[in-house]
Amino acid sequence: MNEIINLSNPIVEAQPLFGASLQELTGLMENLGQPPYRARQLYEALYAQRTPSLDQITTLPATLRTTLSSAGYTVGLPELLQTARSIDGTERYLVRMADGETVETVWMPGGDGGERGDGTQAAEEEEHPTHDDDDYKRATICISSQVGCAVNCQFCLTAKLGIRRNLTPGEIAGQVAAVLNRHKVEVGRDRINLVFMGMGEPFLNYAAFMDAVRLLTGPMSIPESRMTVSTSGILPGIQQFASETIRPKLAVSLNASNDVVRESIMPITRKWNIAALLEAISAVPLRPRERVTFEYVLLGGINDQRQHADELIALLKNLRAKSQAKINLIVWNSGPDMPFHEPTPQDVGIFQKRLRDGGIPAFIRKPRGRDIYAACGQLKRTLESPPPTPLVEIAL
Repeated sequence: MNEIINLSNPIVEAQPLFGASLQELTGLMENLGQPPYRARQLYEALYAQRTPSLDQITTLPATLRTTLSSAGYTVGLPELLQTARSIDGTERYLVRMADGETVETVWMPGGDGGERGDGTQAAEEEEHPTHDDDDYKRATICISSQVGCAVNCQFCLTAKLGIRRNLTPGEIAGQVAAVLNRHKVEVGRDRINLVFMGMGEPFLNYAAFMDAVRLLTGPMSIPESRMTVSTSGILPGIQQFASETIRPKLAVSLNASNDVVRESIMPITRKWNIAALLEAISAVPLRPRERVTFEYVLLGGINDQRQHADELIALLKNLRAKSQAKINLIVWNSGPDMPFHEPTPQDVGIFQKRLRDGGIPAFIRKPRGRDIYAACGQLKRTLESPPPTPLVEIAL
């Protein structure tokens, strides 16, 4: 949260409360002459109850709500400006922040199979789904961490945007709250997984990302074992991540079996090569049965041949020997003016079998929302300068 505004200043700007810590809210209540328990009431309303507006926080006196509003405070959840719905049920949202910047967030009912083989309860649900889906919701939310992205992966549409700015902890966790509210999710009953795999590189916005994780695991009560963060391989971020006591599962976008190919599609390899990444990843302490996920986007004729699979097996031999690695194969999702093509189904099948025969659990991630540009690598801010209009349902 930004610094608490001076209540004596007659010129106030909108100040979102969502994203503030309990300590910050306690300081605010003290400034207003309120007892400390009012901070706890506000904290629970913001995060546990996900109350969207101050006037709906009925645990606070009406006079206090009026005082907060007059001082410029709002709950400040990001706004779901537009939504597009896929034929497979996936929803892609254009999400607007208080300053007008937009990102995209995705809701995938049933998930996309990304957790399979990672050794967690979420994986168990993916691998052995039950037939009582009418009794609860099971879905995955894909969250953005930056407006745009600076990493410049050549196969990703988000890279074409460049980087605009980092998101705050409240804007990151707020995407989750806004989507949970839209679908009336009951945390603790419904089975929701979070993947930090939307727009941006989370480890280039590390402090805000981890503060958002603490909000999500703390007052919002979503277990860390139901979260996965994907990084393109930011070495200092991986090293810092290894020391965290509360952390999501780790996924690394590898996408190549050698540095030459990886550098051609992921220029960041010039700074940190594959060997350096694997060394840092091997130092991340894993939970019992947990595996690091290596994401591998298959690009036809570039990284999808048998020799590439054999190189991958050799690369991951140490992690493979300790049963600490799995690979998610992602068939490239096309985009306009992109110089790539999808691999053939035969090549995908051969590649997966070769990895499995080499002792690496390899899964093909199910593409979700391809028809609405909601799949991996397709998020691109549908509107560059969205007008201030309410949520619009786009039938595609």
